[in-house]
Amino acid sequence: MRERERLNEALLSNWLMLHKTIGKILQQRYKIVESLGSSHFGQTYLAIDLKTPLHTQCIIKCLKPPESNNLEATRWRFATELEMLQRLEKHDGIAQIIAAFEEDEQFYLVRELISGHSLTAELPINQRWGHLWNESEVVEFLQYVLGILEFVHLQGIVHCDLKPDNLIRRAEDGKLFLTDFGSLGLPQFEINPLLPIFRIAITSLGYTPPEQFHHQVHPSSDIYALGMIAIQGLTGLSPMQLKQEPQTNQVIWRFTEIQVSDQIAAVLDRMICHDFRERYQSAGEVLQSLQNLWLEVTYAEVETRRAEAIKILDSVHPTLNPDQYNQEYIIRENPQPSSRRIGMKIALAANSLVLGFSAYALLNNSVTAPKNTLYKATEQYQTGNLDKAIALAKSIPPESSIYPEAQSTIQDWNKEWKIAGQQFQVVEKAFNQSRWADVLIASHQVPDILYWQTKTDRLVKQAKPKIEVVAQKLLNKAYNSAEQKDFSTALSYLQQIPQESSAGMVVKQKLAEYSKKQQIKAVYLLQLAYNKAETEDFTTAIKIIKQIPQETDTYATAQLKLAEYTEKHRQQIHIATGGYLREVNVF
Repeated sequence: MRERERLNEALLSNWLMLHKTIGKILQQRYKIVESLGSSHFGQTYLAIDLKTPLHTQCIIKCLKPPESNNLEATRWRFATELEMLQRLEKHDGIAQIIAAFEEDEQFYLVRELISGHSLTAELPINQRWGHLWNESEVVEFLQYVLGILEFVHLQGIVHCDLKPDNLIRRAEDGKLFLTDFGSLGLPQFEINPLLPIFRIAITSLGYTPPEQFHHQVHPSSDIYALGMIAIQGLTGLSPMQLKQEPQTNQVIWRFTEIQVSDQIAAVLDRMICHDFRERYQSAGEVLQSLQNLWLEVTYAEVETRRAEAIKILDSVHPTLNPDQYNQEYIIRENPQPSSRRIGMKIALAANSLVLGFSAYALLNNSVTAPKNTLYKATEQYQTGNLDKAIALAKSIPPESSIYPEAQSTIQDWNKEWKIAGQQFQVVEKAFNQSRWADVLIASHQVPDILYWQTKTDRLVKQAKPKIEVVAQKLLNKAYNSAEQKDFSTALSYLQQIPQESSAGMVVKQKLAEYSKKQQIKAVYLLQLAYNKAETEDFTTAIKIIKQIPQETDTYATAQLKLAEYTEKHRQQIHIATGGYLREVNVF
């Protein structure tokens, strides 16, 4: 009971402190204008610098001091770790510290504001909003953030709270920044049987590695969190939505619909090993694995492109010995590791050779005439005259070098035209039934034939304004529900908004915001249920728990408590009735 009272007093104290702080001026310079949230490291605020001409905005973090009352020890630790954090300023992917000071026995950090959006806005949510990341996007993301982490870890610092909210994409240039370092206040994860979830910020759940719950922090702790973010990008599922293998506690995330190679999956699996000793032990080690893996992929791509280039050259001039251009024009024995540069080199080589031999072709009418015929046939095909296109292609004589290509093209045209006609009917049907979002979705499946694309575009042009009207209505309904604290309904409305609408970024941001608020409300409801259960009011506790939505992270805990309180309620009724009432319906 004393623990309960202490927790309630702490929550009340935090609430009062927050409201007293808004509008406060620190160091006669920094005016706090808004609360941005809290974590186990402290409270974060948006502030303005009154001593700058334009009142520049900045971020202020009020750090939580240790629970001991040794103020001198706290000051010493603050100064020591501040010096460590200032070393991070050398990296251009980390927000700069503007000032650090103590006021009224509180410790504050002031850092620059990165104007942009958090990575949360870019991640797919529940496989519904935003596109799932592909392998290239995942590798690019990992390499960039690992580069920052490698620098951070070399300074003897572990971030401790790596999550999408702490990765900010700067609006002006799209660059990612790592923010909100927690080194100045390592988390004190006390074992609290009452409600241990309160010891971790809602947004950190799932990204926090297991060892941090036992007062252990290693560089591999940040690697775990980064791996979970990458997996969220690939799957569209938050870490708390993923299950674990019962025997190994390994996170299960590879599903049939997830397009990822075994090699990339192996890297991610090692990054998120439950036992930190089995993970990569440094960011550099992960980077090396990715580099080696990417080189293997690059060489395979080189061989494919080489074969394609040779095929093109053979079709233009089959008598040329491939060895003559293979070494000289296409690729050297030791290619550069950049697949982009290699691809460009091969493409340019192939184009150059094709253009070079085109001069030879112009001298040979036996090649030029059929080529021109095939070009004319293609024009007829694109403008909608399939029969004439096929007739022209069939007129190319069998002895021509492009005769096989013409025959293959006729087959492709027949197949493609049929698909285009069928897919256009799908678009047209959706349009006639006022399914505006389906019009846009189906239009993407229409093959790239000018005739059918033109017909499709007319319908798409009419459907787009309709989608905007539907999107705005649903968005307004979501806003209204959120104002009533009914975040489940608000999320339901948001999820109905077509992804093709221009409200896409707003919807993603609101999905993240309302999901977070829904989680907070779920924790609050669970806390209320605990309070009622402590007074043995199990009926009310059960009713409160049943309000916790299934999609929240606390749902599993709530179900365990529901079963526990239901059983205790039955025992309570059993005792009250002297054992005569065997079955009790709680509701």
